[in-house]
Order: sequence, then C-alpha cells, then structure tokens
Amino acid sequence: MRINIQIERLVLDGLELQRSHRPMLQAAFESELTRLLVRDGLHRELSSGVALPSLSVPAIEIGEGAKPQVLGQQIAQAVYKGIGQ
Repeated sequence: MRINIQIERLVLDGLELQRSHRPMLQAAFESELTRLLVRDGLHRELSSGVALPSLSVPAIEIGEGAKPQVLGQQIAQAVYKGIGQ
C-alpha cells in the first residue's frame, strides 16, 4: 500500500522554537511518522483516500530545553494517534 500524507500547516500552540531548530524538528517528525505508518499502518477509515481539513491530537508534555529531534518524535506520535490504527 502506498500512503501519501500532505500536511499543509502544523500548528504548535505554546511552543517557541528557534528558527534554526525547525529543520531538525521537521526531519524528526517526518522520520517518526513514516516509521509508525510503516510499522502499524493507517486507520482503516482513512485508507481509502480522504482529505481531512484538520486533525486534533492529544496534548504532549514538553520538557524545558527539549531537543528538536525529541519534540519532532513526540509530535509525530501524537499525530499518529489521530490517523493510525
């Protein structure tokens, strides 16, 4: 199965991130979301091809001084909870 996900905008309320850290967060997010989708797949209702105007996901705890790579993984895991099996 081929999965194509396009995220137009990812809103991270309350997170202040240095501009230079954004690419690291994005790479970690993409890598972790891909890993989860390959391992566990997509929710059955979404597998037929659907566009979601928005997706609410559970809140995550962000520790002070958290690294962008860790944040990216945490955010991907929260997003996966909304689209995964």
